Amino acid sequence: MAKTLSKLGLFSTFLFLCTLFFFSTTLSFAESDHGFSNILSPAKLGLKREKLSHLHFYFHDIVSGRKPTAVRVASAAMTNKSETGFGAVVMVDDPLTASPDRNSKLVGKAQGIYASAAQDEVGLLMIMNFAFMEGKYNGSSLSVLGRNTVFSTVREMPIVGGSGLFRFARGYAQAKTHTFDFKTGDAVVEYNVYVFHY
Repeated sequence: MAKTLSKLGLFSTFLFLCTLFFFSTTLSFAESDHGFSNILSPAKLGLKREKLSHLHFYFHDIVSGRKPTAVRVASAAMTNKSETGFGAVVMVDDPLTASPDRNSKLVGKAQGIYASAAQDEVGLLMIMNFAFMEGKYNGSSLSVLGRNTVFSTVREMPIVGGSGLFRFARGYAQAKTHTFDFKTGDAVVEYNVYVFHY
């Protein structure tokens, strides 16, 4: 009887070890199944310590004249009857400069679209990249995706990503109208951007 119990204990231990081995091999194969995803260390991508940067520039939205930088590309049947321009979609390639003067140093371009997305106030959906072309940020960009209520004193929009030196960027942009010409529709907007990046 003691021999049978001993054999039974040995068999149970063997069965337990086989089960454990089976599950651990299955898990390791499942984790590296076909290379779809892996967990990486930031150091593997050359990422060092995260930093917070502040960028300050002026956005020139020019809708008038012979060479506008913002052009309406789509609208709804009701857009022209709407007090807010609801449904209008505008493509932009707006200059970003170091000061409010249009002829001051060009630091980048705001490229993308904004669309009138509110019926009860002038509220824009902003989808654009700030593509920089000056100094150490030359060739890098930040991506904005957010709501811009243009007649509010200060508007805040999220920075949802970036490229180049702004890889893995996150933060926010504050926009404040510097000048707006009611006759032409042209505007100069001051931007303060605060962004975490590596």
